[in-house]
Amino acid sequence: MLEEKNDNLLEADGNIENNSIDATAAAAEVSELVEPTDFPAEDNVVSPSMEETVSETENQTAIDAIAETNAEESEDETLKERHEIPLQDYDSLSLEALVDELKSLVANDKVMSFKEHIEEIKKVFLAKYNHLLEEKKEEFLAENQDPNEDFQYHSPLKTNFDKYYSQFRDIKNTHFKSLQTNLKTNLENRLAIVEELKELINPQANIKDTLKHFNDLRERWKNAGPIPKDKYNHVWNNFHFHVENFYDYLHLDREARDLDFKHNLEQKQKIVARVEELVNEADINKAFRELQDLHRIWKEDIGPVSREHRDVIWNKFSDLTKQMHDKREVLFENQRGTELENLEKKKEIIAKIEVLATEKVNAHSQWLAQIEKVEALRTAFFSAGKVPSDVNEETWASFKTAVRNFNTFKNSFYKDIKKDQNDNLSKKIALVAKAKELQESVDFNVTTPIMKKIQDEWKQIGHVPRKYSDKIWKEFKDACNHYFDKLKEQKNEENGEEVAAFDNKKAYLETLREFQLTGDHKTDLDAIKLHIETWKNFGKVPFPRRHIEGKFNKILDALFEKLSLSKKDTDMMRFANRMDHLSESNDTRKLENEKIFLMRKIEEVQNEIFQLENNIQFFTNTKNAKKENSIVLEVRKNIAIHKESLDVWKEKLKQLRNLNQE
Repeated sequence: MLEEKNDNLLEADGNIENNSIDATAAAAEVSELVEPTDFPAEDNVVSPSMEETVSETENQTAIDAIAETNAEESEDETLKERHEIPLQDYDSLSLEALVDELKSLVANDKVMSFKEHIEEIKKVFLAKYNHLLEEKKEEFLAENQDPNEDFQYHSPLKTNFDKYYSQFRDIKNTHFKSLQTNLKTNLENRLAIVEELKELINPQANIKDTLKHFNDLRERWKNAGPIPKDKYNHVWNNFHFHVENFYDYLHLDREARDLDFKHNLEQKQKIVARVEELVNEADINKAFRELQDLHRIWKEDIGPVSREHRDVIWNKFSDLTKQMHDKREVLFENQRGTELENLEKKKEIIAKIEVLATEKVNAHSQWLAQIEKVEALRTAFFSAGKVPSDVNEETWASFKTAVRNFNTFKNSFYKDIKKDQNDNLSKKIALVAKAKELQESVDFNVTTPIMKKIQDEWKQIGHVPRKYSDKIWKEFKDACNHYFDKLKEQKNEENGEEVAAFDNKKAYLETLREFQLTGDHKTDLDAIKLHIETWKNFGKVPFPRRHIEGKFNKILDALFEKLSLSKKDTDMMRFANRMDHLSESNDTRKLENEKIFLMRKIEEVQNEIFQLENNIQFFTNTKNAKKENSIVLEVRKNIAIHKESLDVWKEKLKQLRNLNQE
């Protein structure tokens, strides 16, 4: 049935058999009614010149492009609506913005008119998301050396995108399923109309009834709905052929035919006039879309015109179509120029990322700056606009490769850091174990310095892998807090004893002020020693009230002066009393400093004695030296004083060492 047009054309060349129509006249009428673009030229037509052939070929190219688009849009009417909604530059949008745009389009009542937009969003989103996924995987592999740990990455953005696109896919599947059913039914209806149209040529029928039937068929054809695009031109041409054939039959009523010709000519002249206006329209895309619609009306809604006007009206329409087509091609060329500029921008951006992928930096802060630069370049790349479609994939691949190389380069640095962090982790785990081991200790004098040292060591150790950082810090902090909480409780208990010791010492100090020496040296010395021992037995006082020790020492100093002890004995007793206080306060730092001081003093005095003895030898070895030389005597006296001082310093050091051993 669909090959019928070609068969009828052969009949039109002289083989149509009709009961009441002259075959030659019928052939002439049919030739008159057919548009130049619909059927091949007859054999008896003179061939056009080469220039005319080229012009017609160019015009036909423009017309064929419109015809092909109209055939596609006739199949699915939602394609007509998409022309009113321009595509955005989705490459410049972020993943979040793409998901929001998809959500908005899917929620629209005419979602099928946006399917081209949605598919473009899908393409851009998946490209960007897969690129992000590759980066996350590289980071994961850089941070995790465990081969048994699988890479996993979940993004709410991807979940939402899949949800909205799934909604669109369901709508699309329902739409196309319904469309396919309707297309098949509509095709069958149109073919049936063509068959009925063929049967109208019946000389026995009443012409008035025939015309009524003909008009009914045209109305049914108009409302028959879309058909498959691959059948569109063939079926429409068959219909027009039989319409024209019917007009041939109407030579019996030429007045009705001529009125129809006149009406069709007026309609086509209006279309030509409108196209003349569209040629000067500033918005070329909008004008071209209207031209498509005018071609559809010319072909589908308006019938043939008389032969005398056929070539003129058609040639004018096709020439104007060619002009519009040429303007559109110029627009595309300009757009391609912009796309080429965008391509150069993107190439420059890729080159900059490639340079950053070779610049070696050795500090985390410097890498953060490098990462910030790459992120800025990524944003610039996505904002640079479209590039020619034939290099789009290649440009995107180059961009991904450049970013991937940068990430690999960056990750190699962090892999080395990761090794150091793992070493730090081992050290901190050891400190945690040590802190946990000591957290229950009640030997506070020994354990407290160790715990403080552990804390200092922890501060000196660098970072550990992020996924262990919080856990290991909590374990260490809990162990230290547990120990120092116990220490605090113990000190709170001791504070009561210290306050009592202060009260006792304060009362005893008033008693001591009344103490009087008897005059007997030994008795008085024993009494002073007893006071010292009693004072020590009271115990430590609270730290803020340790000034009471100074008051006690002043009273002792006054008693020692009255007692007329030797300088050495007085010095030793004062020293012993002071060291006892330091020992009671558990001030190991001051005790250690005192020890260092004593050792230095001993060394200084020994050096001084050595120097003085050398000087003695110098004078005594001289020939005329006199034994009673005043200088020699003075030096010997100084040596004796220094030796006595040395004995005192050594005795103090001995007492201090004995104190530490206790």
